[in-house]
Amino acid sequence: MSDTQSTTDTSKCFVHPVRVYYEDTDAGGVVFYANYLKFFERGRTEWLRHLGVNQAKLAEQQHRIFVVVGTEVRYRSPARLDDSLQIKTRLTKVGNSSCTFEQIAERNGESLVESSIQICCVDNQSFRPAPIPADIRSLFLSIQDN
Repeated sequence: MSDTQSTTDTSKCFVHPVRVYYEDTDAGGVVFYANYLKFFERGRTEWLRHLGVNQAKLAEQQHRIFVVVGTEVRYRSPARLDDSLQIKTRLTKVGNSSCTFEQIAERNGESLVESSIQICCVDNQSFRPAPIPADIRSLFLSIQDN
């Protein structure tokens, strides 16, 4: 679903391209609403990868994973089959164990879907909140966009 070849980082906004495939659409020929959450997940994952955060190693070595604990989504206009979307990701708040992201799906500069996504760092065995590792939290604080 995604094409990572042209991922860009412009100041504090990370942009990840996504192509809409047939599997992403519903009977009406538009992107099924829940699939935007998948697109946003890919945007956050690629953002972490771009920053050098290896989620597999984080889970294996420090027993920490990031989970979504809250979403707020506003659907403004539909995307359709074969559209090229830009998933824009900005980190807007950093806590001790949680973060908030603003993510937007755009097509040719037009905002189609806007979201606020809250994630929490948890222990991957107990699934209880755990502090974001200090090096990662420090990195997050340095690029947080207020």
